[in-house]
Amino acid sequence: MVPPPNPHPTLASRTGPVVLCILDGVGIGGGGEDDAVATARTPTLDRLREAGPYRTLKAHGRWAGLPSDGDMGNSEVGHNAMGAGRVFDQGAKLVDNAFASGNIFDTVTWKKLTAGNTLHLIGLLSDGNVHSHVRHLNQLIQRSAVDGVSRLRVHILTDGRDVQARSALMYIAPLQALLNELSTDGKDYQIASGGGRMRLTMDRYESEWDMVQRGWDCHVHGKGRPFSSAAEAVQTLYDEDAKVDDQWLPAFVIVDSEGGPVGLIRDGDTALLTNFRGDRALEISRCFDDDEVPIDRGQRPDVYYAGMMEYDGDLHIPKQYLVQPPAIDRTVGEYLVAAKRRTFACSETHKFGHVTFFFNGNRSGLLDASLETYAEIPSDTARPQERPWMRAAEITDRAVAEILEGNWDHVRLNYANGDMVGHTGDLEATRIALEVVDRCVARLEEAVIAADGILLVTADHGNADEMYLRKKGTVLEHDDGSPLPKTSHTLNEVPFIVVDPQGTIRIAHPDDDNAGLANIGTTILELCGLQAPDGYQPGLVR
Repeated sequence: MVPPPNPHPTLASRTGPVVLCILDGVGIGGGGEDDAVATARTPTLDRLREAGPYRTLKAHGRWAGLPSDGDMGNSEVGHNAMGAGRVFDQGAKLVDNAFASGNIFDTVTWKKLTAGNTLHLIGLLSDGNVHSHVRHLNQLIQRSAVDGVSRLRVHILTDGRDVQARSALMYIAPLQALLNELSTDGKDYQIASGGGRMRLTMDRYESEWDMVQRGWDCHVHGKGRPFSSAAEAVQTLYDEDAKVDDQWLPAFVIVDSEGGPVGLIRDGDTALLTNFRGDRALEISRCFDDDEVPIDRGQRPDVYYAGMMEYDGDLHIPKQYLVQPPAIDRTVGEYLVAAKRRTFACSETHKFGHVTFFFNGNRSGLLDASLETYAEIPSDTARPQERPWMRAAEITDRAVAEILEGNWDHVRLNYANGDMVGHTGDLEATRIALEVVDRCVARLEEAVIAADGILLVTADHGNADEMYLRKKGTVLEHDDGSPLPKTSHTLNEVPFIVVDPQGTIRIAHPDDDNAGLANIGTTILELCGLQAPDGYQPGLVR
């Protein structure tokens, strides 16, 4: 338990709540035709930026606890930073450090993983560094050979979301070469199965357990379209559907000369999920660890399973892991509870865990049921580009009602549209998504003014602000001359807008270009009339 914070000496709380509105994936781009944020019709956001108070914030690299300033921010680390008021080293950096020191291989977990009949490595195959990095996979494979693992299978999930839309073959070729190189002296190292991250295995927030069912069937039981190699599988699927990208590839299984799967997961084997980010790792981990899950696992093999990290510190998922996750303490939510401030958090399923679990320092559930309410709006199962409005209206309906009822000191919500639709690479759909969100922000503004509250509008990282792939500033093109879509996040800064009906709030230190998402944590506490604790980043307003 944290102690109640002291009252702020100059900033007093208002009658209405401090509302934090997070526009997921809405960064500040260059304003070109592929900048969906700039080219969408967004009169509300345009007006609020012009009227101020307004500034931009860093949301990537060191400002999000990532290894380098070339690393894109993401929703997990962004919400962690906002909710912690400080920057903690995150999964990618912690795993990098564990490999650099060699500590990852000195663990009991690693020794048990390398002692099974076959070691299965399951994870996202890319260098996106949001959920995983292929460098970590290569190091695991190489160390497996050193430690005497005679049989190893890799189950790949193609990305196309944090990297180029059709880049899987760029990662498969060197992986296959490494496995071939190490398959000597009785060692048998192969790719066993695969498919797109949005088709199998990597569901989150229990929005589509069918994805996990498809992944389990593919990786464990060898159910999927058969191919002689992963490269053949991906190229064939490309050739058959010119529109499909890596994140949506169907399940495939690598088979031997007799047509049998080369990598079934059997009793006595071991399995490691090589992803370090937690949200899309929880459900498949439960399938290996829990006695009851909402899928049909068939004959469940008796395996020793571990994760790269502990993905949920409260629920202890998974039971075994290689690298300790960040120990985030003294969160904004804890201080609000200690001060008896009341909180309402809301989003649709896709981002519900971000305004709850990640914002609260990777902690599940309510911090105090007497002071908090969390509302999840079920997400659509359709692809985001097919319904770019998603659940923004429903989120707004609920948030506006709660603001006007006057029961809360702090309200936070996340609109997933800019990120989820931006990841599809569909520029026009992304513009529509942002126009929908703009209208929702107008409704929030109206409610906050009526309630005499304060509205903070920001984003957790960029995405929709850059929708074409570029190399050294030049747009890359398909053979027909059309631009290659960019489906990943960006390194761009994000907006920070204040709507203050009383007109007394100003931006503090407007010339400080080093402010990031963590500064929002202090800002929330101060606008709730509380002093931020020692160690928190400075607030953004005065």
